[in-house]
Amino acid sequence: MGERKRIGVREVRALGPGEIAWDAAVLGFGARRQTGPAITYFVKYRTEDGRQRWHAIGRHGSPWTPEEAREEARRILGEVAKGDDPAADRAARRTAPTVTALAERFLAEHAEAKRKASTAREYRRLIEHVVVPAIGKRRVVDVTRQDVARFHHDHRATPTEANRALAVTSTLFNFGERIGWRPDGSNPCRHVEKYPQRRRERFLSPEELGRLGETLAGFEGSPYVVAAIKLLVFTGARLGEVLGLRWEWIDFDRGEARLPDSKTGAKTLHLPPPALAVLVGLPRLEGNPHVIVGARNGAALVNLEKPWRAIRKEAGLDDLRLHDLRHAFASVAASSGMGLPIIGRCSGTRRRQQQLGTLISQAIR
Repeated sequence: MGERKRIGVREVRALGPGEIAWDAAVLGFGARRQTGPAITYFVKYRTEDGRQRWHAIGRHGSPWTPEEAREEARRILGEVAKGDDPAADRAARRTAPTVTALAERFLAEHAEAKRKASTAREYRRLIEHVVVPAIGKRRVVDVTRQDVARFHHDHRATPTEANRALAVTSTLFNFGERIGWRPDGSNPCRHVEKYPQRRRERFLSPEELGRLGETLAGFEGSPYVVAAIKLLVFTGARLGEVLGLRWEWIDFDRGEARLPDSKTGAKTLHLPPPALAVLVGLPRLEGNPHVIVGARNGAALVNLEKPWRAIRKEAGLDDLRLHDLRHAFASVAASSGMGLPIIGRCSGTRRRQQQLGTLISQAIR
């Protein structure tokens, strides 16, 4: 190794190109100047299996001094004495996968393979629009609770969206632990507090239903868009249930649709006369099993939100969400004098749905 001296500023400044100064106080610690003016502090050691490592500490003056670099060398050699290999660990961290890489694997192997298509789409939307822009470039092992709390806070203006992004991020890092990209029990989403959310229920008056009906009657777009909105109103079904409806599930004689898989499992959806009338009036496309047909051959309509925004604006119902259409039964029932307890008990029965469907169809025509 050459002559050893306790490395100080004088010894560092005296180094010529290609020269190394070895420290007399800490075995393996040194300073090296290559061809340029920069001088780098390093520590040389052997691993338990005899492999030699050169571990760079940092450049002189940015911000390392001889004293600080010497203390860092002592710390590194202490890790080596415990059986660790700091140089290999650093190299592994440089090539460690990013959150973006984890997200791609999570969506392919978990979300799209094991979750419903609608759930997988929502996972992808939140990951691509919220999570990846915030922490996508960070290495998976480096993400901290503070990183997660920061992007959660950045979306505080939309607390529901922020909370959903937090939930999917937690699921993402749980997946990262399962495949060995983070240590077990290290999910950085733990103890990040969700924002309080107020449940929002928007009920429609008969007058509002009338405005909506007039707008639907004059809508010049796809008839399947109009049909989907009317079915939401007439049946109280969920959006995914209506968009995923297939002709083979519908029994016109019994006035019902047997859904093999909904959010709550297998389900029978009662179809009051107005809903049946909508279905009877819809054209069936050969080779497409879906009731609500999309633009792609053989596919269902996926995005009802864009045409819905135009329809609700025309009807003067800018604050009305698609989800709110499910409350149409309760809206009309309440306005017809039924008490809320009765509505809650009866809205799921076929007879009551038929009665309420008739009331709604009168309002929406």
